[in-house]
Amino acid sequence: MSVRPTPKILCAGIVGHDIVMRVERFPAPGEKASASELVFNSGGCAANAAVAVARLGGRAAFAGPLGPAADAASNRALARLAAEGVDCSGILHSDAATIPISLILIDADGEKIIATRRGFELDALTPQDARSVTADADAVLVDNQLASFVTPIAQAARERKIPVIIDFDRIASVDDALFKLGTHVIASSEALRGSAGTDDLGQALQIMAKRCTGLLAVTDGPKGVYWLDDGKLQHLPAFAITTVDTLAAGDVFHAGFTLAHAEGRDLTDALRFASAAAAIKCTRFGGAVATPNRAEVDAFLK
Repeated sequence: MSVRPTPKILCAGIVGHDIVMRVERFPAPGEKASASELVFNSGGCAANAAVAVARLGGRAAFAGPLGPAADAASNRALARLAAEGVDCSGILHSDAATIPISLILIDADGEKIIATRRGFELDALTPQDARSVTADADAVLVDNQLASFVTPIAQAARERKIPVIIDFDRIASVDDALFKLGTHVIASSEALRGSAGTDDLGQALQIMAKRCTGLLAVTDGPKGVYWLDDGKLQHLPAFAITTVDTLAAGDVFHAGFTLAHAEGRDLTDALRFASAAAAIKCTRFGGAVATPNRAEVDAFLK
């Protein structure tokens, strides 16, 4: 299949500000821990995905609600996105809102502990003009953290008949209307299990498939990715790596898949590309800013 040049991917949903530290081990209550590395990042599923799209060679855009124009945390997150070359013309500032701020510790095994001050007054915000935001996108990737904001964007994208990939990262009703707008719904294992009410991922996919019209898949960390093909469970193993930091790995996977799909790759090839990008990211500290570039992924796959 021919590969189309440099698609523009619109990533819509949540953005936050992350403070990420690397420690040898997590401190016990009352203890102090020394950090060997520290990064300040933009965070959130959609924002991380936008950074990853840019790193992987696509044209990246971000749309999402933030706090006031003078809000320091919002501006730090925007500055990080801008530094990665992400088009942020789709943002919506709200004087009543605040974005999430997370303190994240990563230990020597790559495990993480996250403390988050959730954003306020974000859930009811909607884009000013969803059709304009999606007008020049080749594909849209939305997370399900802020349904009120991303649903009009997904609807506008479906009207344009472009792919809509849904990052199913938050536990939701299996009847959530957003899922019906996805040409592809890719869940985290935690979100799928919690939403479907079963630990069996194959069974959970079958439950969700009754509500979704497009491709349905789930990522399960080092166990790889599972999806349904005409009702039959398919599996692509994860690449064997030494894990350093899993933060944002799922976001990188979604970005890699969306970009590869928009380039015209077939399903298996797109999943392999996404898996490779996420695997390389997990070997590096730093969340989404540890996403590899395109040449690194191509070399890894060879």
